[in-house]
Amino acid sequence: MPGPDLLPETGRPAGGTPARVTSGCGTPGPGPSRRAPARRAGRAAGAACLIGLAAAGLTGCYAKASAAPAIELSTAVVPQPSVPGKTVAFLVIRNNGGPDRLISARTSAGGRVTFGAKGNSVRHTLPAISIPGHNIVRLAPNTVHLLITGARPMHGGKEITLTLVFAHAGAISVIAQITNPETGGSSYFLN
Repeated sequence: MPGPDLLPETGRPAGGTPARVTSGCGTPGPGPSRRAPARRAGRAAGAACLIGLAAAGLTGCYAKASAAPAIELSTAVVPQPSVPGKTVAFLVIRNNGGPDRLISARTSAGGRVTFGAKGNSVRHTLPAISIPGHNIVRLAPNTVHLLITGARPMHGGKEITLTLVFAHAGAISVIAQITNPETGGSSYFLN
C-alpha cells in the first residue's frame, strides 16, 4: 500500500481499492468527513480556551492570596492619662493601596476621638488625616495624632481597641497598649 502522502483526497489509494480509514487511536473509523478539519479546529480552540481560563483562574487566585490589605495598622500606644479622661494615641498606618483619608476613630474605652496636630508649638484639630498611597504615616508625638477625651479610666499595662475609619478602606481595628510614661512604658514606640 502506498504511503499516506500518495492517497488522494477521496480516501482511495491510487490503485482504486478503498482505503482503510482509522480514527486517531488506530481503530477503524467512519471515513473522512468534510467537517473533520472544522471539528479539529473547534477542539483546538476549545482546548486553548480552557488552558487560558485555567491560567487566568490560577493567576487570579494567586494574586488574591498574596495581596496585602490596603491599610495596615501597627504599633499602637496610648499613654496613661495624666489628666483623667484626656489622652492621646499614637500608631503607624501603612497604606499599600491608593490615597485614602482617615475620617473618624473610636475606642473600646468610650469617649470621643478627634484628630490633632502640633506644629510650631501650636496644637490644632483636623477634620481628617490624609493617608498618601503606598506610604507609611506615623501618628506620633509632636506631629499628627489622635486626641481621646471623656474615656473610661485607662491604666498602664492594659489594652484597648482603637477602630479607625477610612474613606475607602472602611473600619480597621488595632489593639493599643496603655503605657505609663512615668516608667518609660511608651519609649519603644519612639525609637
